[in-house]
Amino acid sequence: MDSAQADWITRETVTNFRDHVNPGFLEYRKATDPARAAAVVEWADAGPNSYRDVTGRTYLDCLGGFGIFNVGHRHPKVVKAVTDQLRRQPLHSQDLLDPLRAMLAKTLAMLAPDGLEYSFFCNSGTEAVEGALKLARAYDPSKQTIVGATKGFHGKSYGSLSASAKAEFRRPFGPMLPNIEHVPFNDLPALHDMMTSCRAVGEDVGAVLLEPIQGEGGVNIPDDDYLPGVRALCNEFGALLILDEVQTGMGRTGKMFCCEHYGVAPDLMCLAKAFGGGVVPAGAVIGRREIFAKLFDNPFLHTSTFGGNPLACAAAIATINVLIEERLPERAATLGARMLGEIQKAVAHNSGVAVAARGKGLLMALEFPDHATGFEFAKHMLDRDILVSGTLVNARTIRIEPPLTIAEEEAGRVCQAINESLAEISQRRPAPVEG
Repeated sequence: MDSAQADWITRETVTNFRDHVNPGFLEYRKATDPARAAAVVEWADAGPNSYRDVTGRTYLDCLGGFGIFNVGHRHPKVVKAVTDQLRRQPLHSQDLLDPLRAMLAKTLAMLAPDGLEYSFFCNSGTEAVEGALKLARAYDPSKQTIVGATKGFHGKSYGSLSASAKAEFRRPFGPMLPNIEHVPFNDLPALHDMMTSCRAVGEDVGAVLLEPIQGEGGVNIPDDDYLPGVRALCNEFGALLILDEVQTGMGRTGKMFCCEHYGVAPDLMCLAKAFGGGVVPAGAVIGRREIFAKLFDNPFLHTSTFGGNPLACAAAIATINVLIEERLPERAATLGARMLGEIQKAVAHNSGVAVAARGKGLLMALEFPDHATGFEFAKHMLDRDILVSGTLVNARTIRIEPPLTIAEEEAGRVCQAINESLAEISQRRPAPVEG
């Protein structure tokens, strides 16, 4: 594309976003200032770990589509599986039995933590959470209370938003679903007290819904005994444990599923984002047989027209194969630990700019003292052709979430850019006044 074409596409994109999509997208960008954001129009993938904009400039992807591109951009095996299926049958009849859905469900039963045998397929993480909430309430109608965690994020439809915990997203839409409570994340005594209080007033807890690591909340990593303790409390009170692995699953944290780090098996587990291989939107909720049995007499109690479609199932099956064949979860563990060590050194060398660096596998984050510093850091990274972003909770926390296929040389480049960006921010700050 020549420069005139690139300019035309940029103008049209900016104008149509302003006039027909949402002008707010032009004003609010985590990665850079509004003037720069309005001019960056992505056009193509540039290899497994990068984007290219309309001008031909490439950006190393350290955002990963908020966790979509675990197997990289346009992995050839995933693309081939989807293309082959597209030629054969893009969508199913809705009435006859579709083989790929059956094969994917069996694959997940073999792959998932012990006891998770049945799957419902959908199109997104939000839908996966909705399905899990409905299954939990159908399982024991006498226990309707759901407990989530502060700073948790599970989606933006009414059920998933009710379980989420950001006031900015909840307030504009009025009252949320009833019987949904929240306690601080990584606080077992608070959860115990909530479950005890609910039982005392006859509103027993039917399920606890958590992310093993809070992604949008700021990459908040719990103590090692937290999830096992939650599992024990759920057993004690007869509640289901629902784990939202939409962002942490599919190898992101160094295991196929994050809960494996803690030796915990949930009763229901939600997947999406990377589940479709970065090629087709796909989601799933996987659960125990006795929970799904509530749908056996009437399988139409909870359905999705496009959920489990042949293209999505082909993408998910191929994605699972790639993760296993290329040992990407193990790679995420090794390379993530190395990168985190280098990032923590950069934070230490530029004291006062960033508050902390943390992560597990290739889900990492830098925390800054305020929003402005986080935005500034992200802009410096973009100036170095590396795309990072804040979280949906705030820009104080900037995620480093590259594809699991990121090359070692690229990982080194990211760490160097982080160090340089922190140093540049530090150098531009006024020196403290003595006396």
